[in-house]
Amino acid sequence: MTSLSGDSDQGGPAAEPQTLVCARCGTTADAPRPLWTCSVENGARRYFCKTCARENLRAIEGRLDSAWW
Repeated sequence: MTSLSGDSDQGGPAAEPQTLVCARCGTTADAPRPLWTCSVENGARRYFCKTCARENLRAIEGRLDSAWW
């Protein structure tokens, strides 16, 4: 496999941790959060904290957009 010059995983700066914001209640957390849910609605990613995801599990499994919750 060939890589472009300067396109190495070694020696580069460490990746900044992503901050997730719950699209329903506004709770914030550093990623990754294994109990959070990610939904793609109208082409945009939306994250939901574990509390909001649990409260709306049936709607999520039914693939309803969060506007329906």
